[in-house]
Amino acid sequence: MVLQHFHLRAHPFGVTPDPRYLYPSGTHREALACLLYGIESGAGFVTLIAKPGMGKTTLLFEVLRRINPGAKTVFLFQTVTTPIDLLRALLMDLGVEKLQANLVDLQAQLNEVLIAQHSAGSRVVFVIDEAHNLNERVLEAIRMLSNFETPSHKLMQIVLSGQPQLAEKLAMPQMTQLRQRVSIFGSLEPLSSAETAAYIRHRLHVAGHLATEPIFTAAAVAMIAQYSAGIPRNINNICFNAMSLGCALRQHAITAEMIGEVLADLGLVRPSRVQKPQVPSKSRHDRLARAIVAGWRTDPRMRVSLGVAVACGIVLVFGWLGIEDYRALRADAPVQQDPGVRYRPMDALIDQTPQVTRQSQEPQAQIEQIQQVNSLQNIGTEALGYCGRETLQQMVKMNPSIRDQEHVQPGAWVAIPILREAAWQIQ
Repeated sequence: MVLQHFHLRAHPFGVTPDPRYLYPSGTHREALACLLYGIESGAGFVTLIAKPGMGKTTLLFEVLRRINPGAKTVFLFQTVTTPIDLLRALLMDLGVEKLQANLVDLQAQLNEVLIAQHSAGSRVVFVIDEAHNLNERVLEAIRMLSNFETPSHKLMQIVLSGQPQLAEKLAMPQMTQLRQRVSIFGSLEPLSSAETAAYIRHRLHVAGHLATEPIFTAAAVAMIAQYSAGIPRNINNICFNAMSLGCALRQHAITAEMIGEVLADLGLVRPSRVQKPQVPSKSRHDRLARAIVAGWRTDPRMRVSLGVAVACGIVLVFGWLGIEDYRALRADAPVQQDPGVRYRPMDALIDQTPQVTRQSQEPQAQIEQIQQVNSLQNIGTEALGYCGRETLQQMVKMNPSIRDQEHVQPGAWVAIPILREAAWQIQ
């Protein structure tokens, strides 16, 4: 249903390490070049070390796809605990059916197979994934595999791939001989925000997305980049669940509101801690009030300034009251006018109300989760203290998934414009 809803050939955020979806970020291109160079140059041991979820297995499949088609490849992904199990798994993948019983005979059998492959002009590449789970005995047996060689060539190229614990094991004193045989160390780093956006577009394009309108809005991509920490597996999980939610809601655009729900469902963030770009106005006023009180207590100059301000306020109030009394007196007294002088009565000047206009600025957005049924205008009023027609229209545009403005359901995420401090002028 998800594929039909978004018009895709395949799901772009699956869990299988399909090399077609490999996004060539800077760090992935560099690691791929290192691995291919190490294998083609006959460097012996090559390592790939990265944190979980960075796409190591996908990159290894891309390496195996690009090497010489005549090469014989062995991909070991299950953990082995003894040197005998290691040699048995290697020989079985090389097509040997009758295996010897002890370690010495298995080594002799492997040597014969490697010499036969070399004589036929075929290179043997042995890739070990999740190598950080191997114990010291198996790692020592892997080191011994480098002894299978001719005077001029290595009979086997070995790639060790694992998490940072693999680097820690290779750094141990007892692993010095194995570490010295590693000629190339490759690594992967998390994606940047720009690379995360390009990663999502790349996978959607490979999956068949051809529409001009993006599936993920810019705000949604920004949230994914922030909460995934640039790790491809996290990006895939968030996008997979977001597209499933979009299909269930019959929405063709994944918004920041929907990403917030997915993050809460995945446990990546508490619902109350979803990113809010700016602090609401009420909180700013509270901080300002606390700052004024603190200054009043500690700074004598502020006490003097506040006293002057209060005095000016009192003068203005009494001045206004005096004008009101003057208006009351003038209402009963006849107005004496000189026929030869054209002037406007004082009452007309007093009654002339200044026209106040508000210079609007481009609003930014904050995200709130609704706890009870409410209207969109009431939500804006509670958050901002004011929600006129223009503000309500902005909220409608920012929340395309809300269809009933009078009945916003509990649990919904609502984007609310944050009005910057307005500049006021009298025209």
